Amino acid sequence: MTMLHIDNLNVWFGSGRDRVDAVKGASFDVGAGESFGLVGESGSGKSTILRAITGLAPTWSGRIAVDERTIEKTRARAFYKQVQMVFQDPYASLHPRHSVDAVLGETLQLHGFKDIDARVVRLLDDVGLGQKFRFRYPHQLSGGQRQRVAIARALAPEPELLLLDEPTSALDVSVQAEILNLLADLRQEHGLTYLMVSHDLSVVGHMCDRLAVMKDGEIVEIMDVADLRVMKAAHPYSQHLLQASV
Repeated sequence: MTMLHIDNLNVWFGSGRDRVDAVKGASFDVGAGESFGLVGESGSGKSTILRAITGLAPTWSGRIAVDERTIEKTRARAFYKQVQMVFQDPYASLHPRHSVDAVLGETLQLHGFKDIDARVVRLLDDVGLGQKFRFRYPHQLSGGQRQRVAIARALAPEPELLLLDEPTSALDVSVQAEILNLLADLRQEHGLTYLMVSHDLSVVGHMCDRLAVMKDGEIVEIMDVADLRVMKAAHPYSQHLLQASV
């Protein structure tokens, strides 16, 4: 079953002479339970695709379908129960004056859950924090702990699809592996589907089953991670990325 279908996606900013085409004719599918990577240099359009899916980039054309349902320009609340996003910078994505309890509790309340106390505790356990972090504020947490809270918030509505926008690039190298392993475990435990943006091919090799290589807003190649690991790519730009990562 296909969880995410992207067909001829174009995303642009501005209009007329000021128009910038950020994504041009992107097409790919992500199967249910799969982890799919988007790789390429900065400005290649990777994160813009995630923003188009969530509605943060409103000017787009083409077709986006989640679980075989076409997504309209205005998304219903049910969409955000099914699709959640984890951002690159965990400090910027958390309200500095809201405790962990408030962040998670408000999200659960927004999505109509009743047993909020028990769910907050369960979410903190799921991301390896525990109850002692429940009433702390973002400034009292390390970068890795903040990202765990951001992941817990994304898990709160019980989504099927997680969009991961460079989820470890703002963290210390020592913490990155912990967060990646947590995400891998959560995918298995909850049967999640991932669409992951990264400029780091080793991260994609660890986390993903397949990947799309992007250059200047276009997908130039879709390949299996098995091919990535043996440095096998068809497109010259993909070959260049592989060689640069050695």
